[in-house]
Parts: sequence; C-alpha cells; structure tokens
Amino acid sequence: MDVMGDKATLFETGRFVQPSGPGEAGEVAEDAAEEVRQRLAAEAGDAGAMSVLGALLLRRGDLDGAEPHLRAATAAGDRAAANNLGVLLHQRGYADEAAGWWRIAAVAGSAAAAHALGRHHRERGDEPAAEYWLKQSAEQGHALGAYALADLLEHRGDAGTERWMRAAAERGHREAAYRLARALDRRATQEEGRDGDDSVGAAGTEAEQWYRQAAARGHRRAALHLGAILERRGALKEAGRWYLTSAKDGEARAACALGFLLRDAGDTESAAVWWLRAAQDGDGNAANALGALHAERGEPQTAERWYRAAMDAGDVNGAYNLGLLCAEQGRTAQAEQWYRRAAYAGHREAANALAILLLQGGDTAGAEPWFSKAAEAGSVDAAFNLGILHAGRGEERPALRWYERAAAAGHTEAALQVGIARLRDGDEPAAERHLRCAAGGGSPEAAYRLATVLDARRPPVPEHELGESVHEKSECEEWYERAASQGHRRAQVRVGMLAAARGDVVEAARWYREAAEAGSRNGAFNLGLLLAREGSEPEAAVWWTRAADAGHGRAALRLALVYARRGELAEGQRWADRAVTLGPAEVSERATRLRDALRQELSA
Repeated sequence: MDVMGDKATLFETGRFVQPSGPGEAGEVAEDAAEEVRQRLAAEAGDAGAMSVLGALLLRRGDLDGAEPHLRAATAAGDRAAANNLGVLLHQRGYADEAAGWWRIAAVAGSAAAAHALGRHHRERGDEPAAEYWLKQSAEQGHALGAYALADLLEHRGDAGTERWMRAAAERGHREAAYRLARALDRRATQEEGRDGDDSVGAAGTEAEQWYRQAAARGHRRAALHLGAILERRGALKEAGRWYLTSAKDGEARAACALGFLLRDAGDTESAAVWWLRAAQDGDGNAANALGALHAERGEPQTAERWYRAAMDAGDVNGAYNLGLLCAEQGRTAQAEQWYRRAAYAGHREAANALAILLLQGGDTAGAEPWFSKAAEAGSVDAAFNLGILHAGRGEERPALRWYERAAAAGHTEAALQVGIARLRDGDEPAAERHLRCAAGGGSPEAAYRLATVLDARRPPVPEHELGESVHEKSECEEWYERAASQGHRRAQVRVGMLAAARGDVVEAARWYREAAEAGSRNGAFNLGLLLAREGSEPEAAVWWTRAADAGHGRAALRLALVYARRGELAEGQRWADRAVTLGPAEVSERATRLRDALRQELSA
C-alpha cells in the first residue's frame, strides 16, 4: 500500500481533479465501487484500506471525511497516510503540523513526503534543510523532488543544477525539460559567439530535443522556442505547426511569430488575425506589425493607434514607428518628438533618424551628438552619417575612422569611401580590398573604380602571329560590365570602348547609346565616331551636337569639320568658336586654326 499511497499524493498538484465529462461516467462508477470496498475493509480494521479511503476522500475535497481515516492509518504506521495527512493539514493551513507528518513519512522512505518537506523548509528560508530533504526525494527518483532541488541549486548558482534538472526532465517533468533546453540553448549561443560559426553544436541539438519533449507535453513556451529554431533552419511548415500550437495555448509571442510566417508566405489577412490576437494580449511587436500593415494600406490613423498600443505595451519601436509615420506625413515637429522619445529610451535607429531630421533643419550641432550616440550603440548608418558630417567639414581623418567603422559592419557606401580614401593615399591593396567589398555589395561606383584599378595593371594585349588580337575577357572587364549593367555611365562608355577594340561594333554602339541617352557626353561623342566610321555621318552629327551642347570640345570640333566639308562655313565657324572655348588645349589649338581658315574663306 505504500506505493499506492505515494502515487495518491495531492500536494504535488496543488488542485483536485474531479471527473466532469460524460465519457468519464464509467470512471465515476468505478471510483464509487472502489470507495465502498475500501470503506468496508477500513471498518474491518485494514490500515491499508484506511489510507486508500482517506486519499480518495482527500482527492474529492472531503477533508473532514478523510482526516479520521488518514490519522488511523498513520497511527498504524502507513507512510502514505502520513504523507497525505500532511497534505490535508497543509490544505487547512496548519503548515507546521503538516511538516511534522511529512517528516515521519519521509524518514519512513516516502519520496513524495521528502519533496513536500523540502518545499516547506524552502518557503521558510531554511535552504540547508530544504536541500537535504529535496535531495532525499530526488535520489529516490521523484521527478518533482529533482526539479525542486534543481530550482534551489540554480537560485544559488550551484554547478549541480543541470544534473538534477536533467534527472527531472528524463522522468517526464515538462518544466524541467523546458528549463534544461533553455540552459543548453544559451550555452550553444555562447559557443557560436566564441567560434564565430553559425552551425548548431551538440548543445544546440540537445536543446532542440528537450524543447520537443516539453512542447509535446503541452509546454507553450517550449513550442514557441522550437518553432523559432525550425524557422531559422528553414523548416517553415513544421515551425508554423508549433507556433500554432503555442498560440492556441495563449502564447502571444507565438501568435506574433505565426503572423510573420504567414505574411512572408503571402497570406496577409491570416497574419493580421494572429497579430490582432497577440496585440490584444499585450504583445508590442504584434501591435507594431499591425501598425505597419495599416500604414502600407494607406490607413495612417489606424496605424498610429496600433503604434501607440505598441508603445503602451513597452515596445520602444512604437515611438520610433510613430516618428516615421509623422515624418512621412510632413509632421516634422511630431516626428521629432517621437524620435526623441525612442532615442532617449535607447533606440539607436531613432537616434540616427532624429539626427538626420535635425541636420535637415540646419542644426548640425544638435545632430552630431545623436549621430554619435546611435553609432556608439551600433547603428551602422549613423557611423556612415558621421563620416559624411566630418567629410563635409574637411576633417578627413575623423571621417575616415567612421567610414572604416561602418565598412567593417558591412556598409557598402562606407566601404566605397574608404576605398577612395586609400586610393588617394596610394595604398592600392587596401583600396582594392574595400572596393571589392563595396562592389560585391552592389555599388556600381565601386565596381567601376575597382575595374579601373585592375585595368591599370593589365599587361599590353598580345598580338596573334597573323596580326589578329587574341582577346579573353579579363576581370576588370567583368567589373566594368557589372557597373555598366547597373547604369554607371562611365562604365558603359568603357565597356563600349572595349567592345569596339575587339571589333564588336554592335555591342559598342549599344553601350555608347545607353550611356548617351543617360546624359553621358563621352558616350554621345563615341557613338558619333562609331556611326561616322560606319558611314552614318548625319546621325553622328546629331550625337556630336548633343555632346557639344553638354560641353564636349572634341565633339564641337568634329561638328565644325562636318559643316566645313558641307560648305556651311558660318555654321562651321560657330562650332569652331565653341570648340576653342571648351578645349582642352589641343582641341582649342586645332579649332583656332580651323576658325581662322573659315574666316579667310568667308571674307574672300
């Protein structure tokens, strides 16, 4: 009967579970029959039956009916009855008397009583006694005892915490499984930080296993964390199932995460439903998501309401988003107010946005401290903006320091500025390294400048023995083409020149035309040259005119020659005058001679 009595302990649950569903009617009948049998045996003096009957009545909540049977069984030496008598007295509020009976049961070997006694001592601040009795319980394989012992040791920072938390988890304690997973998860994160590797180590793998075990037993926070692990891995369908399980159990963060998962899948309406549920439960992130959704739909008033709800929930992003919303609407004063509120709360992007707003208003002195605060907090954009600020004052060294800081964090334009500065200083290897980073990040200017660096190193193109050039596309040409495809006009002209050099007139014309139509005077001039060689001088003159009007001296000289050959001497003289003015020196000299000849011809 000892084993049965231990299993019937009620102190562990904190509540009484009574049958209520129609499917449990059979169990109710069985309990009633069992109670009758035990009552008859108890009346006949069977101590074991008294213990079981007392436990049945205690479970039902009949304390008055249970107490005499439990006292009688305890007097007969039944340790389970002693334990349950302690539970009953604890229920009545007689904690010290309850502890006395638990001690008797625990000394007799009841693991449940040892657990209850350990908790009693901990509640009274007697940690040594609590540890002693909880260890007695845990060493007997009692899951609740192991968990309570681990909790006590963790509170003290004891190294033995994980051992007992693991023991409780292995015996099916779901909260122990969750807390063990959290500890392993933190360890895995620390290991990743030290190794600089995103791969999941042994601790991370084991953490996931314990999250699964706890989630399978209905632990909603474990389901949330398991969903997050699976989402990071790309297993979105399974992640969604665990988020859904957790969200249905009332976990607002899971509902919010599920909303983002649905939004990314294109189901915005369903996402909004879960964000609404999470926001109503006080999740600030979900409220911000709802605000952004309504802002995208052109509903600023509703967006503002949700941003304010996020702020009320303690999410500083709400104030930042309110600042963005006001800035978009041209409400500069309100935008500054919300940016300041978020910035003072430590929001680094709000500090950067506030600095930009102040800078746009001409308050450079007020902007710089906020840029600095944001940059020191880790804002890459703020570090870049500080570089721009110092560069604008001609303070090249401080500017370079901030550019380098932003570039080290992956800022493309900052890497470009560092590359340009290193080129200016003559440090070509460092320049190339930064230009490669910027070009790889999508900067067309960096791609063009990198190509020019590589182009300058190219050896002369070898000649084939029959006089034909052997052309293989070099790395610098690939970078020119990348910049050109991104709309970089000088790169487009250079790609056109390289195509022309290898005899590909069609490709050269395409790139020259693209550059010219984008406003490149060199592109227009070169396109004119190409067309003239192909016998299309009238069309060439059109492009030379465009180039000359944009200030291209050689194009003006070409036009002067065209009109001179046609016999339109006055027009030729006009373009010759224009070429003299535009230069460069060589062009001016030739244009002067042509102009003088045309004057003589006109005056003859």
